[in-house]
Amino acid sequence: MEEIVVYGAPWCPDCVRSKRFLATHGVPYSWIDVDRDPAAETRVRELQGGARRIPDVVFPDGSHLVEPSDEELARKLGLVARAERGIYDLIVIGGGPAGLTAGVYAAREDLAVLVVDAGGFGGQATTTQRIDNYPGFPDGIGGPDLVDLFIRHSRSGGVEPLPATRVESLARDGGAVAAELSNGQRITGTAALVATGTTYRRLGVPGEEELVGSGVHFCSTCDGPSYRGRRRLAVIGGGNSACEEALYLAQLVDEVVILQNLGDLTADAVLRERVRRAPNIRVRTGVRVTGFRGGDELEAVMFTGPHGAEEIAPDGVFVFIGLTPNSAFLQGSVELDPHGYVRTDAHHRTSLPAVFAAGDVRTGTAKQLVTAAGDAVAAFLSARKEIEQVRLASVP
Repeated sequence: MEEIVVYGAPWCPDCVRSKRFLATHGVPYSWIDVDRDPAAETRVRELQGGARRIPDVVFPDGSHLVEPSDEELARKLGLVARAERGIYDLIVIGGGPAGLTAGVYAAREDLAVLVVDAGGFGGQATTTQRIDNYPGFPDGIGGPDLVDLFIRHSRSGGVEPLPATRVESLARDGGAVAAELSNGQRITGTAALVATGTTYRRLGVPGEEELVGSGVHFCSTCDGPSYRGRRRLAVIGGGNSACEEALYLAQLVDEVVILQNLGDLTADAVLRERVRRAPNIRVRTGVRVTGFRGGDELEAVMFTGPHGAEEIAPDGVFVFIGLTPNSAFLQGSVELDPHGYVRTDAHHRTSLPAVFAAGDVRTGTAKQLVTAAGDAVAAFLSARKEIEQVRLASVP
């Protein structure tokens, strides 16, 4: 039988995740590093009509998936992950740092806990090249390396993971919480904890969707290295993420131009100062991006500002304008704020009884890895009280 071929690069976190998924499920594959094999890079561009997004997973039937989620890989391979039981003490929705932390705490107390995740365990931490502010790692640690530690800890502690599976809805079912899963299962839990995190927001301007992966990107760790040695990149946004990614990209190219729609950068003072001191980062404030132009590749970024309509011609552009909560599956069942974040009380309880929320998906959180983990602990402690009360009520 012919093997699957994974085209990627060792610095690419999505490549690492896809390889981990295939290996975990015993699926044989061949790995080709496009940075070391010019013919492989040419093949990827042929498959993608000129783009170079990785990983590109090519199957024996000739079809391929570009930057697939774990769920997409499982669907293509006919792999259907299933929960081992129908009833749990706690169902955790989301396998990022918050969800895995909640799972570890629940398993340590000998609770039956399931952690469900569709995209890939680790969340946004997997796309962070280096984390310098997580306690216990004075020299910093790569995002994928930290995620591996989270996953190992959760599995050794007895957490049941359910990968490549979405929770499609949550509802009360008598005295329990019922979750409908994308694999067709319906499971119940005494309590549920939502920790689905966020994804990067898009601009929604002309040309953006057509050029995603062909010059327009949302993850510098994933796609930045492919521009190493090029002349110019643009970063859209002015917050912490935009400044952090601009500093990283400035190590790869001659110049980075930050396009910020407000009158100044909004990142923390330390980051703003680092950006201003960087010799090859130029900041344009008070400008609004109106669109992208290009065919197979990006040709120009168009924007308006104090001098009217302008455009620049970077080799690539990275968009960091905020986050969108992964909460669509909760609409109609759990109260959300106007931006889609989950509303909770001081004890992390949502409007749906016995359903709690933690991490970036919750209203008012700091959107930091370490606070997401701490938020998950607080939410779990509240969920544990709920579980204990139900157990006590069932004692004759």
